[in-house]
Amino acid sequence: MKLSPVIVFFLFSQFLSAQIQDKVDFLRADILIEPTPVHKQIKGSVSYHFNVLEDVDSVFFDAVSMDFFNVSFDGVKIDFDYNGKRIMIKNEMKEGEDHIVSMDYVVKPEQTVYFLGWDDAVDGNEQVWTQGQGKYTSHWLPSFDDMTEKVEFDLKIILREDYTVIANGNLLKKETLPNSNGYMWQFDMEKPMSSYLIGFAIGNYKMETMESSSGIPMELYYEPKDSLNVEPTYRYSKRIFDFLENRIGVAYPWQNYKQVPVHDFLYAGMENTTCTIFSNQYVVDSTAFVDKNYVNVNAHELAHQWFGNLVTETSSEHHWLHEGFATFYAYLAEKHIFGDDHYYWKLLGTAEALKSFSEEDQGEALWNPNAGSLTFYEKGAWALVMLQERVGKMAFKKGVRKYLNKFAFKNVTIPNFIEEMEEESGTDLSDFEALWLENPDFPFEEVIMFLKDRNSSIRTYFELNKQIAQEPEGTEEILVRNWSTLSSIHLKENLILDYGEAMPTQLLSEIIASEDIKARQAVVLSLNKIPPELRVSIENLLRDKSYTTIEAALYRLWTDFPEYRTKYLDETDGIKGFPNKNIRILWLTLALVTPEYRPDTKASYFNELSELTGAEHHFETRMMAFQYLKNIGGFNDMVLKNLIEACGHHVWHFKKSARSLLKEFLQSDENTARIKRIYPLLSQQEKQYLEKTIGE
Repeated sequence: MKLSPVIVFFLFSQFLSAQIQDKVDFLRADILIEPTPVHKQIKGSVSYHFNVLEDVDSVFFDAVSMDFFNVSFDGVKIDFDYNGKRIMIKNEMKEGEDHIVSMDYVVKPEQTVYFLGWDDAVDGNEQVWTQGQGKYTSHWLPSFDDMTEKVEFDLKIILREDYTVIANGNLLKKETLPNSNGYMWQFDMEKPMSSYLIGFAIGNYKMETMESSSGIPMELYYEPKDSLNVEPTYRYSKRIFDFLENRIGVAYPWQNYKQVPVHDFLYAGMENTTCTIFSNQYVVDSTAFVDKNYVNVNAHELAHQWFGNLVTETSSEHHWLHEGFATFYAYLAEKHIFGDDHYYWKLLGTAEALKSFSEEDQGEALWNPNAGSLTFYEKGAWALVMLQERVGKMAFKKGVRKYLNKFAFKNVTIPNFIEEMEEESGTDLSDFEALWLENPDFPFEEVIMFLKDRNSSIRTYFELNKQIAQEPEGTEEILVRNWSTLSSIHLKENLILDYGEAMPTQLLSEIIASEDIKARQAVVLSLNKIPPELRVSIENLLRDKSYTTIEAALYRLWTDFPEYRTKYLDETDGIKGFPNKNIRILWLTLALVTPEYRPDTKASYFNELSELTGAEHHFETRMMAFQYLKNIGGFNDMVLKNLIEACGHHVWHFKKSARSLLKEFLQSDENTARIKRIYPLLSQQEKQYLEKTIGE
């Protein structure tokens, strides 16, 4: 194929750019930023210190949609080229020289930095936080989208409001600003990292501290309103830290470790170096801890401080080295805390998900740079489980330790890791690579054999399933005959979920009265309809120590026994549930559609449910409220306005769901007319989206 001159020039420019960056070594970045939250703006300056490795005439930085008003080279103002995505500074530089490039800029980040709560009437919920994974830090800081460029980033943040600021590294200074209520916060890193790992959070926070057994300071942040939830939220944090240091075999490589919950975070958590940011939906009380806790995310993000931050992939085809490893070590931490049974049953659950994925022809190889989360996280963890099984626990640990020490503060590829494991174990791993890294299918039979061999309760589970499959008419008798011999709570829970409808009510009643909380929960989750003989037993679950159980019991009882609806609503009034208010939202909906229940307070219940769709609430809360209101025909003008606002939300799956709801609502001309009536209340951005959606 003959290339056009334009394409030839483009390819040459790309090649030249790559070579330019290889000829310099960026060592340190001194950063000063001043966020103006009400304007969603950052004013910043950054000075990069670098050494010239070979003669070169220019350097560049990734920088998206910024206004540069001063750029200097070794203190002398200099011209620059900027195309809206990358700034290039041209100057003759000789091998061995040290230079400093400084840039002053202003930016309104289109992504990566999120300013929440500054434009609502709620006091104390104001936050600013970052999410830089991938190639996004360049939206607020001239930096490097290339993960192989590692720099020591030292950050100063000026904030003229009195909020807490948390960022990478040690807090060296907190200086009072003149003529304001704010401070200048100065943070110091000691080692280099990739740009995507720079992070900061600003908000109304308090902090508890602890120290690992190795002496690493740990800072646990929380909002003042959540003071009673600090212990269950951060439960086992020190045990997790100590376990990972010991199991990985390499000392924690950074100065300290901080954890910060934020509102409407895009993911479960993000492993910014020394400063994990995570979703405040994991800030839970002890009842919520049973069903949704921070333990796995806590361990996963901490493991990234080694796998991803200390050693970093060169490119996305090596992403297994980040997510697979963090998932694997998080599972080991859970095993350490909750026991072997918990660990192996969790692996069984992920194996079954991967089997379904593979059978639907959606299986992906771990080498695939475009693979999804299920592959990189769960299949990636399984690959390490089976690799450890293949080479032995001691050889595996030694190989990991050598790998981390050899490539500390550098970049790695999958072959780098495999080479270390082969050398340490004396084993040729080419067949392992073919089966686990290159094969898009999931080797389900192999992992099931492994699980049966390692865990007796899983072995029993498959034996009972086989018996039931051979004698389906004897399901009840098989379960009753064997039940008293079973000791594993996980086994019982899964059998109830699978066969609860076939179990005699007497056995189910006994389970509710005497078994573990998860077994009781499994009973109510397994029943499509509650038998009258079980009504009283299920009613007891309205007071159980599980919000999932209470929610399921309330809905099932309200549906199956309408004559007792007032009783059930009275008993559960005031229960919020998880941080997303799952029980309260269900309760409000049921109260509204129960005609005889407190008719004089229907209006206040409807207002409360409608207000939960507002932007000040978490997107999980909002989505549930939207769905319930849709089901009962409760879309008033306020709810519709909130729904339109949600169509531009920064969390893509919430935005997608909101847009789908709006599209469905607009199917009728009457509803389209209703939307048009609230048009004057919308922002310009919302109007533009609506015009595009309606087609006008």
